[in-house]
Amino acid sequence: MTTDQNARSSTAAGGDSRPRRSAGQQVGSFVKELVFVVVGALIVSSLLRAFVGQMFIIPSQSMESTLLIGDRVVVQKITDFHRGDVVVFEDPGGWLDEEPVAEPGPFDRVLEFVGVPTASTPGHLIKRVIGMPGDRVVCCDDDGRLSVNGQPLDETSYLYVNPGGDQVTPSDVQFEVVVPKDRIFVMGDHRDLSADSRCHLSDVWPDLPRGGIAFVPEDLVVGPAFAIAAPFDRAERLRTPATFADVPAPTEPAPDRAVIEPAGVSC
Repeated sequence: MTTDQNARSSTAAGGDSRPRRSAGQQVGSFVKELVFVVVGALIVSSLLRAFVGQMFIIPSQSMESTLLIGDRVVVQKITDFHRGDVVVFEDPGGWLDEEPVAEPGPFDRVLEFVGVPTASTPGHLIKRVIGMPGDRVVCCDDDGRLSVNGQPLDETSYLYVNPGGDQVTPSDVQFEVVVPKDRIFVMGDHRDLSADSRCHLSDVWPDLPRGGIAFVPEDLVVGPAFAIAAPFDRAERLRTPATFADVPAPTEPAPDRAVIEPAGVSC
């Protein structure tokens, strides 16, 4: 029998004529595949973070009891935000001096390693949108309620209730503002512990009129928080309170500069 006949006979018997890879070659191939998977996962997570959503940890009591310290909220970036939404935004200037920063835990470090930043990412805050550009926000009417464009807000569904059963007041600070164009007016749900827009109405900041820093630029908003992802026993969808559906549109265009009355008001 010739050599070719022997080869064909071996193949027909079920043999494999391909050269066997050494253990080192197999390990090298596995490492290459693992690197491709990890790199691909990082690219995908980076794209999701940039264009779809991002996770943050709640670092303070300012949004109680809607959000508690340590809650992980998912912020989405593919739709606009509206009055009543809870939004995450970058510090417009000097706000974080009055806000605590959460320390990352082991789970958060894992998320950050694979490209999913958490609230340990510095420079972000979370509040509820009360006024959009052009809105007139007033505190308070004879019944102690905030109003937006003349419409009183029923905030009982989300304002903090203390252990004694009393709900915090909408604001102890009396003010009237008109939100300038391209900016928003925000407040925390635990009004007694929230250093929000009210508390910056007399701040002086470079290149802005006095109090201008109280209004958050829209381009600093990461997006609306749409769900609590963890801890699992608190997981739920965050919805816009119904009271904001009754707020009419502003009757005049948003001004270039905020209107703040009385001048110098602050927390």
